[in-house]
Parts: sequence; C-alpha cells; structure tokens
Amino acid sequence: MTDILAPQLPSRLDDILNRVEAGLGQDLVPVDIFNDPGVFAAEMERIFLRTWVYVAHETEIPNPGDFVQRRIGVDPVIVTRDGDGDIHVLSNYCRHRGTQVCQTDQGNSRFFKCPYHGWTYSNNGDLIGTPFMKRAYGVRLDKSEWGLLKAPRVESRHGLIFASLSPDVGSLEDYLGGAGWMLDTLLTLHPDGVRVVGPPDRYRVQADWKTAAENFCGDVYHVPTLHKSGPEIGLSGPIDFVCEAARPYEFENGHSFLGIAWTTIDPNMTLWGYPPHIKDAFELSHLDESQLYVATNDGPIVGTIFPNLSFVRSASGDGAGSMSISTSFRQWQPIGPGELEVWSWQIVWKFQNDDSSKEDARLGQMAFGSGGVIEQDDTVAWEGVARAASSPWARQRQMQLHFQQGNDSPVDQSPDPDWNGPGIRRRTGYGEHLQLSFYRQWLQAMRG
Repeated sequence: MTDILAPQLPSRLDDILNRVEAGLGQDLVPVDIFNDPGVFAAEMERIFLRTWVYVAHETEIPNPGDFVQRRIGVDPVIVTRDGDGDIHVLSNYCRHRGTQVCQTDQGNSRFFKCPYHGWTYSNNGDLIGTPFMKRAYGVRLDKSEWGLLKAPRVESRHGLIFASLSPDVGSLEDYLGGAGWMLDTLLTLHPDGVRVVGPPDRYRVQADWKTAAENFCGDVYHVPTLHKSGPEIGLSGPIDFVCEAARPYEFENGHSFLGIAWTTIDPNMTLWGYPPHIKDAFELSHLDESQLYVATNDGPIVGTIFPNLSFVRSASGDGAGSMSISTSFRQWQPIGPGELEVWSWQIVWKFQNDDSSKEDARLGQMAFGSGGVIEQDDTVAWEGVARAASSPWARQRQMQLHFQQGNDSPVDQSPDPDWNGPGIRRRTGYGEHLQLSFYRQWLQAMRG
C-alpha cells in the first residue's frame, strides 16, 4: 500500500517549470514548453482563465442583436450586443446538456436556441424558454441561475473588446499599462478610429501559440533571413537594415512593441510612410509628446499584448506596383499541444472609402493573411519549433533554446536614457529582451 505520508514526487509540469525558471536566469528556455500536453492544459487554466483576452472588435457587432463566435483559450464564446447596446461574452455551452447553442460564426439574433432539447437563451445570456415547461419541470426555471455562463469582466479599448473569465482580475487599464498607451498612439490618429474589413482569416498551423506571440513581440533578427524573398519579388523594400533601425518598447505584464526609426532612413517616412491623403486626415493634437514622437518617427511595425493578441503595421505591396500601409490584428488561438489557429483581422481607418479600404485589406492579406507571403515564411519556421519540442532526443537531453543574443555584443542595448514615455525603450533590435519579458510573464502566470 502507498505510504500517504511519503513525500510526493514532483510532477512533470513542476519539473518543466523549475527548469524554465532556472533557464530564464541564464536567458535560456527549455524546448519542452512548446509541445507538451501537461503544459498546454495548465496554460488553459492558469493563463487563459485568469487574465484579459481579446475576443472581438466593436465594429464586428455594431447593431443590437449582432454576435460573433470566438474563443478564450479552448472555450467557445459568443460575443453579443443586446437590445440596450451592452456587450456580453457568453459561454457557448447549453446549461442543460452542454451542446453548443450557437453554430454560426456571426449573425444577428435576439435568441440562441439549443438544437438538442430546445432550451432558449436571450442574447444577454438569460434562460428564457424550455419546451413543455409545465409538463417537464412544473415550475419556471430561474433565468439567471440557469442562463449561459457569462464572462464576469468585459471591457473595451478603442473598439478592441477584451474579456476575463475570472472576476478577480484588475482593470483592463491597469493590465495593459504602457501597452494601452501604445494602443492609444496606434489607433487614435484619426478621431473616428478604426474598423475591421470583413471577418477574420482563419487557418491552422502545427505550431505553439507562444512561438507566434513572442515572434510578434519584436523579433527583427529573423527578418533579413526568413523574409528575404519580400524585396526580391517587390512586396517590400530593403530589409537588411532592420536590426540597426529597430526601436523596441518593453512594457509590464509581458506586453511589447517594436518600432522602426523610419525618419532616420528617409526624412519623408513620417507616420509609417502613409500616403499624403491619409496623413492629411490625421489629427494628432491629443497625443502627448512621447506618443507624437513615436507615431511620427518610430512607428511600431509589430507588437504583442500578452497572452495572444498581436499587431502588425507595415508597407505592403502586390509585386505589380501597388503599395500601401496595412494594419492587422492577429490572435494566436491555442488548439492543442503544438497546434494553433491563426485569426487575422485587417484594420482600416473609418474615414477611408470602400475602394481604399478594400485595397489596403487586399495588400495586407497578401503579406499577412492565410495566403500571405510573409505569413507563410513565419509559419513554416514556427512549425519546426513544435517538432523539436516533441523530439524524444531533445527531451532526453533537456534541450534549451538560446535567448542570449547580445549578451556579449558590442552594440549598446541599454535602455534609452532620453525616453520619457512608459516602459523601456531601446535603440537597437539586437538582443532578445522582449521575448524574455514575454516568457517571464508566462512563467509568473503558470506559477499562479
């Protein structure tokens, strides 16, 4: 019989987290975390159940009754706008037998009716009908007690809707911190704000969600190698300069962005190099001094809001002479160990006409979409990480990944002493500070 007083052996998860903690002390990351069932299950409970997660943009549900289906971790949710205009994030599991009550990606409805037994819910989540109520139950069931589970916290930032499945999280404002300041810079250049163009692209990749998220934290070291075909086929300009011109921004809670010193490359490249008819429409008087500097000179091209929302704004072309500045928000939806689903929204300014919006979205999808050239470069590389993480040999040797770039480099990677904005700004893309910040936040969340 097992001695219940005997000390318990550490679990595999505990062992992995201990090795992550030890590895991060040396700027190393154990490869196991990118394809492990125990790690994945813990992430769903310890990260995605307990923090703020992006679910939709308000322009996807502009009218009362509008809804979209989304996910928080592996939980399917319905994001709705009720008759009063309030936004709700509802579990897509019927309270009777657990069947999904909504089978449609998006639409407009006041009700959701379960296809199994017909329990019916309002678009605010309340139970409002059960077939044969009197004969089946005798009394009316409590509509609030037996309604769909509701995310206890839902907040928006410039149209970006975030939800938390835990009531105990702090405000979205506090969680975003300096990243919220950067979102203000990125999304308020025009008083009307932004909107999405169509539903998100969706496709699956045999890679871990963390690999994608940390890449978009601000990894420019890969650009001259992995994306060298872009300049060759006319989809982008020269890229060999990016590490020298990169300006990383590191914020609290694992959030980060990476800008490019555009105006040091070309004085005319203010505001990301937007064409004059776009620049002329911008209103920048509300930005503080540091925000104005960032937007005008060092506009971010990528960024990640921990855990799994990323941003990209860059020049995009079609190889036939058409060029534009396109913006995308993308989410790395975890599916299972070593598998993610990419959701990618093309974002335009509300003041743009239909032709301009469609052209920006088209060019953005050619770079960052399900068939995007740059996207294909990235996803092929990311899949290799997941394969390495499942390698018996790599696990036997407790293989660690090298995040020590720049530790002995002559390039100055210290924080910019002249920076007056939030967080830390550096003046080089060399070094992997942003990625390490992401994994330290990951470890903190996994430790609870």
